[in-house]
Amino acid sequence: MAVPVPLRRLFDYLPPEGLAPSDLIPGQRLWVPFANRKLVAVLVDIVSDSPLEQLKPAVELIDRQPLFDGPSRDFLHWAADYYQAPVGEIYAAALPVALRKGKPADHWAEQWLQLTVEGKGLPESALARAPRQQALLQLLLRRGAQSRTQLKAQGHTTATIRALEERGLAECSIGPTVPPPIPSAESSPAPELNPEQQQVLEAIPTDRFTVSLLEGTTGSGKTEVYLRLMERVLAEGRQALLLVPEIGLTPQTLRRIAARFPDRSIAALHSGLAEGERAQAWLSAAAGQADIVIGTRSAVLTPLPRLGAVIVDEEHDGSFKQQDGVRYSARDLAVVLGRNAGAPVLLGSATPSLESLHNALTGRYQHLRLRNRAGNARPPQIHIVPTLGQPLEEGFTPQVLRHIGDTLSRGEQVLVFINRRGFAPALACDDCGWLADCPHCSSKLTMHRRIRQLRCHHCDYRRALVDSCPQCHSRSLSALGGGTERSEELLGQRFADYPVIRVDRDTTASKQALDRLLAPAREGEPCLLLGTQMLAKGHHLPRVTLVVIQDADGGLFSADFRAPERTGQLLEQVAGRAGRGDLPGRVLVQSRYPQHPLLQLLLEKGYGAFARQLLRDRAVAQLPPHRAMALVRAECEEPRWAEEFLEAARAQMQALAPPSPQLSYLGPVPALLERKSGRFRFYVQVTAERRGQLQPLLARLCQWAEGYKNRRLRWAVDMDAQELS
Repeated sequence: MAVPVPLRRLFDYLPPEGLAPSDLIPGQRLWVPFANRKLVAVLVDIVSDSPLEQLKPAVELIDRQPLFDGPSRDFLHWAADYYQAPVGEIYAAALPVALRKGKPADHWAEQWLQLTVEGKGLPESALARAPRQQALLQLLLRRGAQSRTQLKAQGHTTATIRALEERGLAECSIGPTVPPPIPSAESSPAPELNPEQQQVLEAIPTDRFTVSLLEGTTGSGKTEVYLRLMERVLAEGRQALLLVPEIGLTPQTLRRIAARFPDRSIAALHSGLAEGERAQAWLSAAAGQADIVIGTRSAVLTPLPRLGAVIVDEEHDGSFKQQDGVRYSARDLAVVLGRNAGAPVLLGSATPSLESLHNALTGRYQHLRLRNRAGNARPPQIHIVPTLGQPLEEGFTPQVLRHIGDTLSRGEQVLVFINRRGFAPALACDDCGWLADCPHCSSKLTMHRRIRQLRCHHCDYRRALVDSCPQCHSRSLSALGGGTERSEELLGQRFADYPVIRVDRDTTASKQALDRLLAPAREGEPCLLLGTQMLAKGHHLPRVTLVVIQDADGGLFSADFRAPERTGQLLEQVAGRAGRGDLPGRVLVQSRYPQHPLLQLLLEKGYGAFARQLLRDRAVAQLPPHRAMALVRAECEEPRWAEEFLEAARAQMQALAPPSPQLSYLGPVPALLERKSGRFRFYVQVTAERRGQLQPLLARLCQWAEGYKNRRLRWAVDMDAQELS
């Protein structure tokens, strides 16, 4: 049994009382006793004997039919082995919350209509004198079994269904409920592909496993390629999986796909859904009833019995890497999933990750390109605006403010990018130098003036905004730096005739909030969009002709070796929001260091040249993607204990595999954010020439670490780590 506990092994149980082993099927869920708890476990295998002398019986069988088929179980076990994760925890991560809690799968069951043998033998025109029955017969001949929900959405009545049943042409069975159809204003015909899109589409086979990196400039029509690939896969009777990085992108993506495929079952999987909605969508996907599955990171763990293609949009995005619990990469697992299913995998981005680009340049992935924007759109003009020595008004130069006003007066839209939410990132006393620090983290409290709070954006600690210094009682307090709130206040005053739409995590906390906020901008009225990186991804706003990047310097001097890559990706993605329609676009980039070589390279020669330079730098430094890397992490309220654990862990690994040119160790060193939520955090970095050198070493380390006697200490192995913080 795979039990959701942090132990890297399976557990043996006897069948529940009254059930024989023949009543059980691998992939079913059962309630099992564990210590003094009752947990939901997944049956992995049935064996005739056990090395243990005394076994407890499982408490109760939950599922009559297995939720995980053989291929999906093999996939999850592969992921658990690769990421050195407890197999029970990865099964738990694969399940939606309602099923993780033991809710019966048949709670969402409904009737499905399918043709009998007699019905399948009829031609589509057999019921020409009964047009409604004929239409239903044609649908079932083309699409196979349909749920009552699907039939109702397509206008088929109970009377028509009953008529086919009475003729012996169709019959009903019980199956999972299909989620209600996605609302779509009207069906959308496919636009004509340009030559580049057509060439890319023809290069992707659907009859075998391949991995293709689609490097397409922003606005080049990557989404249309995704839709055409889905169309081919659906025509073959298979499922398509589309992974997106953010919940906020899901509604607009769903609408576009629903408009293109109005008669197809579409399941959405993301954390913004209610428990019942997500369980319903998951069961539909796992039963093979959903034709298209759209989801964020965890959707890659969902069983898909008819999988025909996997598409990862914005594949470079850090959101695809789970940063706690089972630390998997959905992008990398998507490749394994496609390989197991014999299906093509398409990774799309205007700014590919260095890992994917390296795989493409070395021939492991097929490298496809879309160099031109779709339709009449042209690439925006990009200008650097130096800020040193300039009189700044809440972070904006007079030149930038003038251009914003001119753009709005022409009836066009402006997007201002500031990657800091709140009013100011710090509050300080002018007299004694006091700073508002988080008591639980190595960070400052962010000032949120509108709600009069100081907040930590790492642990969510909150306190009331103070009017005087707690240290010297001076009332001379200054808000240092700027955030979206502060800029919203300024821009709202300077351009009072135009709406200012702020998009950050504070304004998009509720379900569908991002979609509602962007609705006025999609209608085309002149407005000013202001926000964080939530605005940088996937939004098509053709009336945005000016993009302002308030500060381009944030990641150019970070201690994290991945920071320049992320900075380049973010700047390129934000700049790509400009000029996506018929109107020309312009991008103004404010910088204190306009002569920085990486910034100059990015703006003058584009992301492709920028990324290749970073790859050369990584090769010299022997860093990923040229070498495999894992972090052994530890955190504790007492920092000495975390360091002692990691020193012992490094000694264990070095005893098994001494340092060499092929294998190196670094640490223990503090994480970039050393203290978070009251716990001090350290790591040991292990790099190897090949991943095969790391896996057996890390597996032995986990065996040792599980026996380490300090319950107040937390440790984890982070394979292919993406964050040093």
